Amino acid sequence: MDVKKVALAYSGGLDTSIIIPWLKENHDCEVVAVAVDVGQKDDGEKVKAKALKSGASEAYYLDVTEEFVIDYIFPMVKADAIYQGKYLNGTAIARPLIAKKIVEVAINTGCDAFCHGCTGKGNDQVRFELTFQAFAPDLPIIAPWRIWDIKSRPQAIDYAKERGISVPVTKEKPYSMDRNLWHISYEGGILEDPANEPLDDMFLTTTAPEKAPNTPEYLTIAFEKGIPVKVNDQKLAPVALIEKLNDLGAKHGIGRVDIVEDRLVGMKSRGVYETPGGTILMTAHKELEYLVLDKDTFRFKEEVARKYAELVYNGLWWSPFKKTLDAFVDAASENMTGWVKLKLYKGSITVVGRYADKSLYSESLATFDEDNVYSQKDSEGFIKLFGLQTKVASKVAGLKI
Repeated sequence: MDVKKVALAYSGGLDTSIIIPWLKENHDCEVVAVAVDVGQKDDGEKVKAKALKSGASEAYYLDVTEEFVIDYIFPMVKADAIYQGKYLNGTAIARPLIAKKIVEVAINTGCDAFCHGCTGKGNDQVRFELTFQAFAPDLPIIAPWRIWDIKSRPQAIDYAKERGISVPVTKEKPYSMDRNLWHISYEGGILEDPANEPLDDMFLTTTAPEKAPNTPEYLTIAFEKGIPVKVNDQKLAPVALIEKLNDLGAKHGIGRVDIVEDRLVGMKSRGVYETPGGTILMTAHKELEYLVLDKDTFRFKEEVARKYAELVYNGLWWSPFKKTLDAFVDAASENMTGWVKLKLYKGSITVVGRYADKSLYSESLATFDEDNVYSQKDSEGFIKLFGLQTKVASKVAGLKI
């Protein structure tokens, strides 16, 4: 492949650190390193300096954390998008934004190709490349892990050492980690055997549930049309709100997930995740839906949530299907204004109260006390009509005890 200037999705981790010299050695090209801050709290100047020291001709560090929360995390929360019932899509939801920013830099700096450090076994290669294809379909994509001679993380560590490049992993702790404001993921090392329990010193933010405070903590989250706006009656900006929930969740051991998930490429993969604030937020949002949505909308939205989670996981953020699902989610969220009160205690979240401005719950209808709203005699005719098809089918089948 004849390229002159390549835009590299750069993080400063093991894979992207060694890709810079590899590109220069194998393609004799300039490398534009593009690091995108989605809340991982890196030192931008150090990241850029490391990229330049590794051989990049240009280096950029773009802070898009607020955009990440408003345009990516919040729509996913409104959709209740949790992949396979456990994974809160922490890595997946960040990739479309990161890749889009890389495209913008590539166009502005005259790059004629893209490059990423995703392996040929993972999901991220799809997420990056679908975004590249959406916004710059004519630029070729270089994926070193699919073509180079390096076959393992230990070999990659040796490659970095030979070229004097420092990397944030060792052969003793070779975990592949991805961090952003929403979560931290861990893969590799002892985690590759699903029978192994994660070591507690692996987790970077959350307290082990058994070591969490012995006193529960209560908090209230307020929503406006499905978007979180307050924590404990304090109005917070989007990023500050997630940070607040992360701190509370981490303190009480909330949000650790261990899952064997189905990758897009067809294999199962074991991943361990920390999503403290996200777990709290998703729990509260879902609880408000129980109060607000009518039965048919609630049931259909559960199907939409599954589809939305798969869409995010599979990198289809820029697809027409996503726009269609968003239209339904936005309509279903019109009356999602209210609050949910939660109790956090040693890794658990308990819903203890909820309120909505347009709640469909009626105490006068549901009460066991005397009321003048509901005629209990009406249920007799309803049950006869509701069970009519079963009654007829039973007679035809000759059903007997």
